[in-house]
Amino acid sequence: MAAMVLSGCSEQVQRGFLPGTRETTNQSAQITDLWVNSWIAALIVGLAAWGMMLWCMVAYRRRKHDKGYPRQMAYNVPMETLFTVVPVIMVLTLWGFTDRVQREIDTPVEDSPLTVEVYGKQWAWDFNYSYEGEEKHYQGVQAQLDGTEGVEETLPTLYLPVDVPVEFELKSRDVIHSFWVPAFLRKLDMVPGKSNFMYLTPTEEGTFQGKCAELCGEYHSEMLFNVEVVSEQEFTSQLSQMEDGHVGDEYNRNPNEHPDGAQNQEVPLQGDGTTREDAGGPTGGEDSTVEGEN
Repeated sequence: MAAMVLSGCSEQVQRGFLPGTRETTNQSAQITDLWVNSWIAALIVGLAAWGMMLWCMVAYRRRKHDKGYPRQMAYNVPMETLFTVVPVIMVLTLWGFTDRVQREIDTPVEDSPLTVEVYGKQWAWDFNYSYEGEEKHYQGVQAQLDGTEGVEETLPTLYLPVDVPVEFELKSRDVIHSFWVPAFLRKLDMVPGKSNFMYLTPTEEGTFQGKCAELCGEYHSEMLFNVEVVSEQEFTSQLSQMEDGHVGDEYNRNPNEHPDGAQNQEVPLQGDGTTREDAGGPTGGEDSTVEGEN
């Protein structure tokens, strides 16, 4: 019956108002099905529960000439067993479907041709690409979202090739962030000193919006980025325009990651020269000093 009702609805309603489409990634369909079926089950259970409550209130209400207490149902073993077993079965069933999908989408991709190391930082993103032996990186700068037309084009951009399995290694340079691309239906925290992994294959070309989903400071709302899913040829072309090498943990700002005083080490800049990392880090510390060519 629920399937018949949904078949007459728009595609957006059939997908439970989730962003993107069923073809955005290789995981979109199964995540969407879990979401929609969970809501269908919840609605059926909710209607049944409310229906029984209303029926009891009407059928067993106190009549005008009733006296004393109604017949009590305490210590009714069959009823108490039913009220205990049925909810347990429902919860275990929902957990089983959820666990199955979770295990499938979290299964590591063997020999992934592309690894993207993503660093969240207040309030932008760094992307390190490892693709077919090439090491490239992109350092994002915080966008100034002042309402100016076209400012979205200045956001950090993550490029991904369509139909190519991707391994994301998610890290943070300072505080807890969260990597979220709504259209991908995936979100994962980025914790200082820890790497979290996400695996998926983009299967639909297009431009998608990404954002930080963890309150991380004053300009959290401006910590956005664009995701461009392009052909493999276009992806290779974009990589060729990026800087060689990786921008790793040496740019982290958290002094707790340097218990031996390593926060005073010299860190190379993109061009010539170096900067000395302090508690504020090379990305924003007021006491950073630059050495080398002016």
